[in-house]
Amino acid sequence: MSKVDIGISKKDRTDVAEKLKCLLADSYTLYLQTHNFHWNVTGPQFRELHLMFEEHYTELAVAVDDIAERIRTLGVIAPGTYKAFASLSSIEEVEDVPGAGEMTAILTRGHEQVVKTCRDALKVAQKANDESSAALISDRMRVHEKTAWMLRAMQ
Repeated sequence: MSKVDIGISKKDRTDVAEKLKCLLADSYTLYLQTHNFHWNVTGPQFRELHLMFEEHYTELAVAVDDIAERIRTLGVIAPGTYKAFASLSSIEEVEDVPGAGEMTAILTRGHEQVVKTCRDALKVAQKANDESSAALISDRMRVHEKTAWMLRAMQ
């Protein structure tokens, strides 16, 4: 592959990509958690939660691709294994199948954590004058803030 020459130094591209890797890992972990809850939710709110979780994991599936492709655009290898995601993610995995109310609480915390990861990554992207990464991160932050608000409203 030829040299990446997009007006951002190699060090800055690497620094931004490292933060994006954490965002990718958090997003993928949240995707898996949401998909798991979609499959296993039960109770009086089954239909509503089942459909909402499907909307969320579908949106996250697109997001992880966008984030991984941005990492590649910066000239860095994107992580793509469970082991890599587990080492990079700050979202706690769930061992069992909680009740519907606890599912929404867990997912709320997950989306709030992704917002925090975005804020951390955004600082690095802005410092590097990487507007493309900053825009992606900012867009992701807005989605997760809104999703967390909607989940909190259900609790």
